[in-house]
Amino acid sequence: MKRYEGLFILNTAGKEEGLKDVIDKLSADINLVGGRVETVQKMDKRSFSRVADKRHSAGFYVNVIFECKPAAIATLQNRFGLSEDVFRVLFTLAPVPAAAK
Repeated sequence: MKRYEGLFILNTAGKEEGLKDVIDKLSADINLVGGRVETVQKMDKRSFSRVADKRHSAGFYVNVIFECKPAAIATLQNRFGLSEDVFRVLFTLAPVPAAAK
């Protein structure tokens, strides 16, 4: 199992009160493919520097650090790519914590 960091930009247009439910669903989807969520860092709502569509001028950023098998990343990208709650997602390898070295 490898350690990954997922940066999610959530589509919160008119749904700011349901943000916790969306984040819980993200964690549940990661657990569903055999992953284990370590931390969830809620960032804030930020405006996009380039607005391609006037309906999406801002998004809520969430950073999730989790462990899973490398083969599960493609499954997660497909799943989150089809979700209407996730505007964008980026997965990168997370560095190993200093205490674990």
